[in-house]
Amino acid sequence: MAEEAVLGHLEKNEEISDSGKFAEEKGISHDEIVNVIKSLNGFRLVDAQDIKRERWGLTKEGEMYAESGSPEAQLFLAIPLEGITREELQKKLDSSIFKIGCQQAIKNKWIEMGKSQVSRKVQHVDDRVRDLLLQIQNGEAVNAEDVDALKKRKLITPLMWKGYSVKKGPKYAPKRKKVATDLTRENLLRGDWRELEFKEYNFLAKGQPTEGGCLHPLLKVRRQMQMIFLQMGFEEMPTNNFIESSFWNFDALFQPQQHPARDSHDTFFLKEPSTTKMLPEDYVERVKAVHESGGYGSRGYGYEWKREEANKNLLRTHTTAVSTRMLYALAQDFAPKKYYSIDRVFRNEAVDRTHLAEFHQIEGLICDHGLTLGHLIGVLEDFFSRLGMSKLKFKPAYNPYTEPSMEIFSYHEGLGKWVEIGNSGMFRPEMLLPMGLPEDVQVIAWGLSLERPTMILYGIDNIRDLFGHKVDLGLIKRNPLCRLGL
Repeated sequence: MAEEAVLGHLEKNEEISDSGKFAEEKGISHDEIVNVIKSLNGFRLVDAQDIKRERWGLTKEGEMYAESGSPEAQLFLAIPLEGITREELQKKLDSSIFKIGCQQAIKNKWIEMGKSQVSRKVQHVDDRVRDLLLQIQNGEAVNAEDVDALKKRKLITPLMWKGYSVKKGPKYAPKRKKVATDLTRENLLRGDWRELEFKEYNFLAKGQPTEGGCLHPLLKVRRQMQMIFLQMGFEEMPTNNFIESSFWNFDALFQPQQHPARDSHDTFFLKEPSTTKMLPEDYVERVKAVHESGGYGSRGYGYEWKREEANKNLLRTHTTAVSTRMLYALAQDFAPKKYYSIDRVFRNEAVDRTHLAEFHQIEGLICDHGLTLGHLIGVLEDFFSRLGMSKLKFKPAYNPYTEPSMEIFSYHEGLGKWVEIGNSGMFRPEMLLPMGLPEDVQVIAWGLSLERPTMILYGIDNIRDLFGHKVDLGLIKRNPLCRLGL
């Protein structure tokens, strides 16, 4: 109906000067007329030009006053001729109506507000505010002074009206001809294909976007880290066991059983199965002895070591538990090795912008004869230079299972300051010698998280936007290539 009205009008007239007035004359919704004009304009049956007009509309508060009257008028009408107490008047009106009404009625000199009594100063008032609001609602003109007064009270708001002026287009016809999109077998058999008008091909139209899998930023950075380790001659350790015993996770690392990290506030312990039954007994005895009374030049911790504590199962708190197993296996038939691992670990930590209860740890270690702290610093400078971090600093630190220990800092050009990027050290004799490794063999090791460099590379400031159930899938699809080590 709307399309027939537009094309029919243009057949007899030069143009439709205003789509709003045209819709009103024809008794058709303006939205319907606009949709038809857009469609006809797309097929060049008509040429349409935008028309924009600013007008005033009522706010929700203005609509309420247009229907029920202004607050000052409502308050005036609620006051009887003999007057009323302030408390009684407040009960008759809504609190906001009472507050605004009092201000405006006093300003207009309609009422007299005594200490306890409220009375009329005039017998009759005109609700000019409501009249003005109704005029605006009906599209009637209102003078600028009144508009300013209503604007100050936030009863009206500017609205943009959009419409079209329409003229005949280069392909104008009184009736739109349906164009065919396909040539069918029936068209050929009937022979009507000669009269058919086919829709033009749009060679600039974009095709359907192809859907495909996308790598998560963590996987990209992880792969580049793996390539750097492989280029440096490292072998990957098997890290498929998320569940470890306290023995391999803590005790074998010469970490005392009363250490705070072994508390349930920091570690996830398993309920079922709660304990392990598979530990190398001879090695367990040597670890027990070094904890209780020392050995290999150490005094030990001097406490009663408990097997039941060592048997407790937990979600591993670091991948160093895997390193411990690998070094113990290596001690049975020693040969110099370089190992690395990148996998998930678990800590019972409060979740915030920089901490999660599970994250990924990168670990590298070298086991050989006669290694020193100088070798560790040299390997770290080589490793981090491949990550694009050439400015390094080392600060003495404490770890239960490494001595000496160092925190690693790198200068961040963007932040303009030194940032901690990892931890490192040389495994203690109390950890290595009970395994059965030769006395002249040392192990240098270092570790860092996978999430921190990924967040820096991809400009992410909240770890929950990178890992977990709140990750935006759009981030996965849009993230660029990882250029570490390239």
